[in-house]
Amino acid sequence: MRDSSRLTRRAALGLTAAALPLSAAASASAATASATASATASATASAAATAAVVIGGERLARGGIQVRGATGLPKKITARAWLLADCDSGEVLASYNAHRRLAPASTLKMLFADTVLKKFERTERYKVKDSDISDVPAGSSLVGIKPGLTYTVEQLWQGVFLRSGNDAVHVLSHMNGGIARTVAEMQAKAADLQALDTHVVSPDGFDHKGQLSSAYDLTLFARHGLKDDDFRGYCGTRTANFPAGGKKTFQIQNTDRLLTGAWGLDVYKGLFGVKNGYTSHAGNTFTGGATRGGRTLLVTVMHPDPGTNAVYEQTAALLDWGFGKGSSAQSVGLLVDPLSEGGASASPSPSKGKGAAGAAGSEAAAGSGSSGPSPWPLAGGAAGAFALLGAGTWALRRRRRRATGAAAGPDSGDTPAG
Repeated sequence: MRDSSRLTRRAALGLTAAALPLSAAASASAATASATASATASATASAAATAAVVIGGERLARGGIQVRGATGLPKKITARAWLLADCDSGEVLASYNAHRRLAPASTLKMLFADTVLKKFERTERYKVKDSDISDVPAGSSLVGIKPGLTYTVEQLWQGVFLRSGNDAVHVLSHMNGGIARTVAEMQAKAADLQALDTHVVSPDGFDHKGQLSSAYDLTLFARHGLKDDDFRGYCGTRTANFPAGGKKTFQIQNTDRLLTGAWGLDVYKGLFGVKNGYTSHAGNTFTGGATRGGRTLLVTVMHPDPGTNAVYEQTAALLDWGFGKGSSAQSVGLLVDPLSEGGASASPSPSKGKGAAGAAGSEAAAGSGSSGPSPWPLAGGAAGAFALLGAGTWALRRRRRRATGAAAGPDSGDTPAG
């Protein structure tokens, strides 16, 4: 497997990665959203004109397959982008178009969980109102929440992780202060995680213009989330009983086929989650994690060629390689640590040629395409983002270890089967 030396384009907003301030988000309306969209273009142009930033290492900004010190990568990988990393060390073992910006579908719910999960106790109870689910997009995947019923927070998160229920996401978002506030907090969380390919439009991952992420960013979301016991527990739950009214319940099943062995697939040995996604426009996305022999690997696969189980089969093939021939692979990049946990930010580098500050492989899936860097409205820079997250004072330190080198089915997303 040869290395590609062609650099794709990618920009990021660096330390001034932005988020909407809470005061604006809390009172957001259609007019606010329109104004935000208008501000996006000028903020994007300004950021692109100043600097290009490589997150995770120079090599991850390159197009094509990146791998060192190992051979035998699976040949039948059709995904438009993928990444394989060691969860513990953060070393990227192999990748393909790691920073290519594509529609994430319901894998974006990992960022939603990273942002909101710790805000409510599992046992807290909430009676759902009509307004809590009135703004769920038509065609969404649903767990079956009914207004007037009372649910525990644990049950709502089971609806998010097992059934990818947009209704459960919207209920939790309204508990959190509303959709606009939650979106703003998610964008700020992405900034903290240095997930600078990601632009959040809705908390559920549904197809919206401009809603984008990358294999690199989705893997960051998973790695961060898995540090939390509740996150890990929910994403690895296979079945749960969900309220149906009164004392009645119905069973819900996890739509991760490598976890459950559904649709003719075998359960993948050692797999513990984490999140799959599908829309009819975006196609399939999946981030999976597995542990074997004391080693934990994460794989993100985005937009493979259509096929009933393609996204799962390609994930399994990459995991097999990682646990086998890939065990000798040398790092081609690094999953960076959050800024709030002392992670070192990427250093700006001068633009190189026309469009050097543009996004790497921006896509227009479902009308969601965007060229240029992640279009975040600038609102006070990193300090504003961390105020929004309640991260308090933060300090940057140099990471001692750097990356080496220059380097299917509609089962869990937002459009139901049929």
